[in-house]
Amino acid sequence: MNINILLCGIGGQGTVLASKLIAAAAMEKNIPVMSAETIGMAQKGGSVFSHLRMGDNIRTPMLIKNSADMIIAFEPAEAVRMLPYLKPGGCVISNSSAIIPVTAVLRPSGYTGDEMVKYLKDNVKNLILIDGPEACKKIGSPKVLNTVLLGAALYSGALPFTADEIKAVMRKRVKPQFYELNCRALDYAAESERTE
Repeated sequence: MNINILLCGIGGQGTVLASKLIAAAAMEKNIPVMSAETIGMAQKGGSVFSHLRMGDNIRTPMLIKNSADMIIAFEPAEAVRMLPYLKPGGCVISNSSAIIPVTAVLRPSGYTGDEMVKYLKDNVKNLILIDGPEACKKIGSPKVLNTVLLGAALYSGALPFTADEIKAVMRKRVKPQFYELNCRALDYAAESERTE
């Protein structure tokens, strides 16, 4: 069984780390995995994306249109931009809060992200929206959005891993002082589902 995932966001949100955690978890389970990402734009506040493919007989890391089982989006406009890659019946997990692009800061555009969220709701049947700022506030750090979204993907059932398997990978790849914080972020989606 092959799984195609596209992660997208704005530079500095942790998109590449989330991709690397998924890839590492796949390798730990001996699942063949290939990935490709843009990282140069991370320093410029521009678009960052990562193609990640798991399973047998994968010859290239790059996804073609209509092939992604899941899009994990750190910003709603980036989710909309990448929708052509989503296959019919695929899942989108997205932060519902806009990140104002550098170009909009230099020349205000009135972008709030609301129109993008509406577009996602109107066009994606299998959609999970996460209020990123609220999640980060509850967890106690603005830097855990990537792990919150990874947790939402995990608890959606679309990834072939358990929370313990992801946490084992995080223990190896996240600085020790941030490990427990990221574990709480990973579990946020499951805990919020139980309490709401």
